[in-house]
Amino acid sequence: MVERDGTGLDEDGGAEDVGLGRDDETGDGGPEKPDAHREQPVDANREPVTFGLEGLRTGFLTATPVALGVGGYGIAFGVLAHQAGLSVAEAALMSATVLAGASQIVAVELWADPIPAATIVFTVFAINLRYSLMGAALQPWFQHLSPKQIYGSLVVMADENWALTMRELASGSGRGAFLLGSGIAMWLCWVASTVLGTIAGSAVGDPARYGFDFVLAAVFVALAVELWDGRSSLHPWLVALVVSVLAAQTIPGRWYILLGGLAAAALEVIRFDG
Repeated sequence: MVERDGTGLDEDGGAEDVGLGRDDETGDGGPEKPDAHREQPVDANREPVTFGLEGLRTGFLTATPVALGVGGYGIAFGVLAHQAGLSVAEAALMSATVLAGASQIVAVELWADPIPAATIVFTVFAINLRYSLMGAALQPWFQHLSPKQIYGSLVVMADENWALTMRELASGSGRGAFLLGSGIAMWLCWVASTVLGTIAGSAVGDPARYGFDFVLAAVFVALAVELWDGRSSLHPWLVALVVSVLAAQTIPGRWYILLGGLAAAALEVIRFDG
């Protein structure tokens, strides 16, 4: 669940300096530790990492247009949830606690009586394993934040606001609350659109008739353009594409999502550390 009080903001609502550029304090009155033991910025051009209202607001405003677009996908999920027999409260509760469109749609597709709980849990787990890779990519910020700030932000991390946060991180920004602010925007639109889709489920019928099923693909294409970093991006993208397509054709389930990401990550490790 979302830790509504997990922002780590200071009492005045201002930014909380989380330690970059701060001298170490031994607490025993002894000499300062050597420079090698101090927290250091990732590079000289990167801002000190803070966690405050400025980052929260910037993340929320930046993600709002994307969140509104994803709302179309949320309506499609709500329609499918209604067709699977979920009530408005049940569908809204799933969206509020899971916040992962692909795995939620797979879950309602598997919904049956009796509910195949083990199959649903295992499938959703496989699909969402990619978030472990995505969270690791934010380590340049996370290493300077408290556990409460990190896990409070990760609860509302979705593909779309993760991509926006990566762009913010790559710009040299130190607004560590950006992920949380953008995630709140995503969460609000996702839950609201789920409720709308579930209520209108019987009237909408097949969401593909209105193109709702294509909304998410369109959003990801737009985000990919933002993340394009020149020709160096081409190789991992192509590897992820080829591996995921081959996996989708040969391996049952949704393992192609994770395998494509792992293949691209392995390529980057080889390129930079090999």
